[in-house]
Amino acid sequence: MSLPFLSGKDVKMDQNVVLTMRGITMTFPGVKALDHVDFTLRSGEIHALMGENGAGKSTLIKCLTGINAFEAGEIHVAGIDGPVMNHSTLDAQKKGISTVYQEVNLCPNLSVAENLFIGREPKTRFGTIDWKEMNRRSQKIMTDLDMHIDVTQNLEEYSLALQQMIAIARAVDMDCKVLILDEPTSSLDDNEVAKLFRLMKQLKEKGVGIVFVTHFLEQVYAVCDRITVLRNGQLVGEYPIADLPRVKLVAAMMGKDFDDLAAIKSEEAPVFSEEDLLIDAQGLSHKGTIKPFNLQIHKGEVVGLTGLLGSGRSELARVIYGADKNQTGTLKVKGQEVKINAPIDAMNLGMGLLPDDRKAEGIIGDLSVRENIILALQAKRGMFRLLPMKEQIEIADKYIEMLQIKTASRETLIRQLSGGNQQKVILGRWLATDPDFLILDEPTRGIDIGTKTEIQKLVLKLAGEGKSLIFISSEIEEMLRTCSKMAVLRDGVKVGEITEKLSQETVMKAIAGGGSDE
Repeated sequence: MSLPFLSGKDVKMDQNVVLTMRGITMTFPGVKALDHVDFTLRSGEIHALMGENGAGKSTLIKCLTGINAFEAGEIHVAGIDGPVMNHSTLDAQKKGISTVYQEVNLCPNLSVAENLFIGREPKTRFGTIDWKEMNRRSQKIMTDLDMHIDVTQNLEEYSLALQQMIAIARAVDMDCKVLILDEPTSSLDDNEVAKLFRLMKQLKEKGVGIVFVTHFLEQVYAVCDRITVLRNGQLVGEYPIADLPRVKLVAAMMGKDFDDLAAIKSEEAPVFSEEDLLIDAQGLSHKGTIKPFNLQIHKGEVVGLTGLLGSGRSELARVIYGADKNQTGTLKVKGQEVKINAPIDAMNLGMGLLPDDRKAEGIIGDLSVRENIILALQAKRGMFRLLPMKEQIEIADKYIEMLQIKTASRETLIRQLSGGNQQKVILGRWLATDPDFLILDEPTRGIDIGTKTEIQKLVLKLAGEGKSLIFISSEIEEMLRTCSKMAVLRDGVKVGEITEKLSQETVMKAIAGGGSDE
């Protein structure tokens, strides 16, 4: 079953269209970030812009708001003759295009009123700020949007949700025709999300066109009218919300055609006994990122965490490891309840974590390959029990050979290695600690196919030796090749486990939240 596709020529240009982007093309060095992408926004509509990490969503927004200069294509805004070219966000604002980001870019030490009118304060006849008028107008803006707050209070006195609504109110008061909300709900709880949605619907009724960038499927279907899907810098299609069930949306984002799903064969899940139970997490949670979840992992078991970007895969793993401290629940390791207050506690319990962002949280670029490999083992031993240089060399050489790390020498700075070889070094770092339980978060992202295969084989080898693993990947195929069961996450909630008949179809339906008609 193929997905319906609407090209730019197919979209009817009517009087309700407030923004059109046609043939937008932009290239970063060696990468075509956008390839002739079209986008159409109507007044009084909430339009979801969807796509996995690297699909081109942020780049398209930056082209619209003047942050990126695109090389081909045209942008048209209602009420402005001819194509527009924004050279800054201020340019875009003057044309009625405003953006509110996940991180509120207002001044917390200023009052709500000052934030609303910063750069355009009403003045007295003497040229000074008319505070009384500014506060009066600010209070009216808030009241009109059904937000009853004291505008003379500093912004920092209010919750993040209210701060985002204040940022939206500022954009609306600047006569915006197009309001872009870029991941506005990532740090909000359910009640705060509901308040934000009420405000969005009010603005929709006033005729504002809203571009809603999010990775939460439930929220898309709760509030949006249309969906545009991007993948690998290209337009997949534009769809009315009623014409794109969740399973088909997931298929569009991931690039899978449901006609091909049956080709993947399912395998029976291995059987584990209670004596094999290594990790038993019950009711663990972390405020703002992951709701309470249960997860059991046995010796020799590879558990996959699957879901769309932002579903809570990494957050769940970080809570188990203690990188993010749990607010609720209990964790047992080998039958004993434990408290993990810091990653070093997890390491001493035989755990290891290979993070998804190897550059920010994995490698230390100015240290050598040898120093990066022995880092975790040295941390476990403590700063007063330094590893002898002879032992460091033996360990480094062992894992350079075992993992086939391509490096001029063990003393080469790790930042001089390719991404795949950096990943192998971090893997070697954790293997050197001889862990019982290893969390691999996107271990094969951005590396070549040959190295991917090596890492997948290593995962299965480690499981065969009795080690337990959590494996997180955006590629369903490699998870099917390595995992014995999968935990499915959606919007920060563990919604189920698949232990039998693992296939692309069962996994994608679980990610989407039901059958193809849902």
